[in-house]
Amino acid sequence: MDYEAVLGCVGMASISVRPGDTSVAMGINDLSVVSSMAILNVIESACSSAVIDLLEIGETTQTAKFTLEIMTTVTAGEELRANARCIEIDDNVFTFEAEVTHLNRTIATAEVQRRLVDRVSYMARIAAERINS
Repeated sequence: MDYEAVLGCVGMASISVRPGDTSVAMGINDLSVVSSMAILNVIESACSSAVIDLLEIGETTQTAKFTLEIMTTVTAGEELRANARCIEIDDNVFTFEAEVTHLNRTIATAEVQRRLVDRVSYMARIAAERINS
């Protein structure tokens, strides 16, 4: 992994909000607006797209921590765009700042930490934990 190339890298993602992406469909509340989980999903996708071309074979990233601030919301049928930029690297943890917009409005901002992991070792550990529990 070329850490210098990762610092400052930018990724983008977008989604069209479907009825199943709403809070009411997910059982969160009775509002037919985009759910916080759908917002987080598009943010995580932007973070992943920022580093995907910089990963070595067998490497991937996994979300370790996030903070999400939602300023406003949208309904089904609207498009959300997310932009993420890597602002810090500490050991194998990449910190991204992200923003979700609809047209020219900021819908949400976030800070996301994603841990660099070896895909095979990570999945083997998860399988072993399942067997042991």
